[in-house]
Amino acid sequence: MSVLLDTSILGRLANSADVAHAAAQAAIARLHQRGEVLHLTAQNLVEFRNFATRPKALNGLGLTTAAAAGLTATWEAAFALLDETPAIYPAWRTMVDTLGVEGKQVHDARLVAVCHVHKVPQVLTFNLGHFTRFAGYGPGVVVLDPMTV
Repeated sequence: MSVLLDTSILGRLANSADVAHAAAQAAIARLHQRGEVLHLTAQNLVEFRNFATRPKALNGLGLTTAAAAGLTATWEAAFALLDETPAIYPAWRTMVDTLGVEGKQVHDARLVAVCHVHKVPQVLTFNLGHFTRFAGYGPGVVVLDPMTV
């Protein structure tokens, strides 16, 4: 099966000082051992760049642009990048309109729309609550907790 990695996973992988860093690494290793295909989207990498280059004082990692680009290149080589297709926007629009999604959760809804379009049935995330409301919508997604994978 296939799994989309949420940006929360990338953030933990990039920060060895994060208490969840080891859990993110272990979850990735376990999924690989199970033969899962791990995916990213362009959106994940855009969100990661925002987080990675934001100052630590503003809840970021405070990385240089070169360091963020290096991590991005590593992940592009390690994980399959799902194509941005014209079908994603209408899938996202229908979902957010139907469920009344607002605020920051519109980004999570878009990741789920990407899953629906590309038939990726699972999302690995530390932000379980962000994705739970989408689990039963449309073809649905299984929300995976890195601590229990």
